Amino acid sequence: MGPPRTTGGGRRRSRAGGEEQGGQQSGGPAEPSDPAERARALCLRLLTGTPRTRSQLAEALRKKEIPEEVAGEVLDRFEEVGLVDDSAFATAWVESRHYSRGLARRALARELRTKGVGSEAIDEALEQLDTGQEEERARALVERKLRSTEGLEREKRVRRLAGMLARKGYSEGLALRVVREALEAEGEETGEWGLSES
Repeated sequence: MGPPRTTGGGRRRSRAGGEEQGGQQSGGPAEPSDPAERARALCLRLLTGTPRTRSQLAEALRKKEIPEEVAGEVLDRFEEVGLVDDSAFATAWVESRHYSRGLARRALARELRTKGVGSEAIDEALEQLDTGQEEERARALVERKLRSTEGLEREKRVRRLAGMLARKGYSEGLALRVVREALEAEGEETGEWGLSES
């Protein structure tokens, strides 16, 4: 009686093993075995709804252990057909972040560098912002924040408002000048503060 049980158990294990193998096979097509196909599928998935830089895609491919040569060929092809365009990405990023967050050129350049955009593309994108636009945006930011500083000592108001602009990438000279003008327009006496635009 012992042997039949062993045989039956073997068949059950065999069937179970077959089912497990079948499960693995059924999940196979979702992840192509060809590295180039895997790279293309991953890039398309990442680009759906969100533009990305070549550097960001390359990093994602590295994490998936796509061979560097294969990744380079796929990314080259994506650039050829316009699916990856760092210059367009940088231009759109500058426009969006300047008007939605009020970021100055210095902060925008820093963000684009962290995303792997090259210096030439960054410079071209930042050309759309001139000094006048940057100053106008700084004034709008200060005006929006001005009311929340009412009641504070003058020095604290200056530090808070200028600090807000500095975090957004505005130079110290521009920040202090814009803050001083805003407070003077409000009726604050600023002559004794000794603010410098250096």
